[in-house]
Amino acid sequence: MKYRPLGRSALKVSTLCLGTMNFGPRTPEAESFAILSDAVEAGVNFIDTADQYGGHCGVGTTESLLGRWLAENRSRRDRIVLATKVHEPMSDDINDRGLSARHIQMACDASLKRLNVDHIDLYQMHHIDRSAPIEEIWQAMDRLIAQGKITYVGSSNFPGWTIARANEKAIAGRRLGLVSEQSLYNLIERRAEMEVIPACREYGLGVIAWSPLAGGLLAGRSPQPDGRRQAPHMVAAASSRAAQLTRFEALCTSLGETPGAIALAWLLHQPGMTATIIGPGSRDQLASVLHVPDIALSAESLAAIDAIFPPCGPAPEAYAW
Repeated sequence: MKYRPLGRSALKVSTLCLGTMNFGPRTPEAESFAILSDAVEAGVNFIDTADQYGGHCGVGTTESLLGRWLAENRSRRDRIVLATKVHEPMSDDINDRGLSARHIQMACDASLKRLNVDHIDLYQMHHIDRSAPIEEIWQAMDRLIAQGKITYVGSSNFPGWTIARANEKAIAGRRLGLVSEQSLYNLIERRAEMEVIPACREYGLGVIAWSPLAGGLLAGRSPQPDGRRQAPHMVAAASSRAAQLTRFEALCTSLGETPGAIALAWLLHQPGMTATIIGPGSRDQLASVLHVPDIALSAESLAAIDAIFPPCGPAPEAYAW
């Protein structure tokens, strides 16, 4: 396993981040526990979740599952960098959502209880809250840091201008500010290259890519175990990109790797990347990508990939003069 700093912080995290969204609603608890244990034994020290994860099992389900896994062996907590998120609705209560100072405090306490831990390493804002002043958000995060409940603050699904605003306010208040941004980023969806990634690089945020396989489109032609590739919208998406995907799969074959492995490795070759999230639904799926950090793509291979999935264009000042 390889490790990189979490943005401009001194904290080192594995370049593969274990995403847990499927744990509970799609992957049974016993299998989830096995995946978690296998990942840690393989050197993955970065685990990401969110308070809302749980699907049809209910919000908080995945955090509670992680809490039970951590309780099995208390030494596990010291070996991992634990990340969770706040923002999404946790009930029908009008205030049980968003980024008000009140909700941030209450949501953090609830996450700590479900996770069965005394602190969260990386507390991420799951989405922007247009109604919450950034001063209110930093007030809440400052309190949680002072209480020892969180260590670092990150964002997720933020546009570039919001990242800049948040860190300018942090600089003015002599805070560390945001250290990471978890963004939708993959070969098919490259818009983050226009503003988000440049903002992250300017302010020293590490980028964590979610949906690195575009919901399974970049994983190859074989059906996905959870059926996502068979969903109508995924079938339509695959059909519209059939020529691209065929070219990509042929290139991966020539490189002696699976499309999924190359798609993940490509992300780790991009400037500003700290980690890419993997969301294995089984131990076999986990084992199939653990070698990804060791894949070295040549300049020629990267250029060939860009020819298939073109970048969005010059960034971030393509329209400035």
